[in-house]
Amino acid sequence: MIITSFFDEDTSTLTYIVHDPITNDAVIIDPVLDYDPKASTYSTTSVDKVMNHVSANQLKVHYILETHAHADHLSGAQFLKQKLPSAILAIGKNIQLVQKEFKHIFNFKDFNENGIQFDELLDDNACFNAGALTIKVMFTPGHTPACSSYVINDEAVFTGDVLFMQDYGTGRCDFPGGSASAMYDSVTQRLYTLPDSTKVFVGHDYKPGGREVQYESTIGDQKKHNLHLNASTTKEAFVTLRETRDKTLTAPRLLLQSLQVNIDGGTLPQPETNGMSYLKIPLRKNKRQSNSNNE
Repeated sequence: MIITSFFDEDTSTLTYIVHDPITNDAVIIDPVLDYDPKASTYSTTSVDKVMNHVSANQLKVHYILETHAHADHLSGAQFLKQKLPSAILAIGKNIQLVQKEFKHIFNFKDFNENGIQFDELLDDNACFNAGALTIKVMFTPGHTPACSSYVINDEAVFTGDVLFMQDYGTGRCDFPGGSASAMYDSVTQRLYTLPDSTKVFVGHDYKPGGREVQYESTIGDQKKHNLHLNASTTKEAFVTLRETRDKTLTAPRLLLQSLQVNIDGGTLPQPETNGMSYLKIPLRKNKRQSNSNNE
């Protein structure tokens, strides 16, 4: 199979097209919709790059796969479906847990939390075909309770925000429903049980130290060298490291904009009577505000 990557510099996100070179059967993983929060405008630049590749290679896209409801970029899935109406938009069925959580946070009274926004909800360990491609679903919660990794043709696994390149480590676990303990189990009891030769394709690359973008490793490399979680890392050590690090992290720049769109399958809000669409942003008091009388 042939794996083509698309790196979005603004959100450090990797989108992948996987296709069989004989049949041209293909899947797309984690597409990006470009969004400028300053002007609150979007564009389909990243989607267009993906579609140009699909068209140029005459690919037959069977599935658009989401590894989870992303908190750092808006999904381009619905814009791809407009161009690829026969493609099935699929995600792990635990998306319902995330929908329930964020329905409450955004106070979406009429929002369905049953995953109906997606064409197909995938079960853990489910195996299905995208033409000549064989795909196995592997639930890997921790970053969110609904994260899934996809093993394709028993050759490569797409890990979303669970494993990053070994010089950067793992994804954060401090979002609602996230769990460092669950991530440790996902990595050690699921991903690290794959053959060492299995290629790993990550969901983001933040180019630590200013190096060039990297997105491919192997399970063997990860087990030996992952900065946060290698084969010798204990659960206690990982949980302490991950939770300590997460306390130092600020919220993703597009957290609120992304999640309300992505739990809805990448669908943007419907235009209102003035023709404009509106995102909903909760407003809360900063609990860390200093006491001016004492500090």
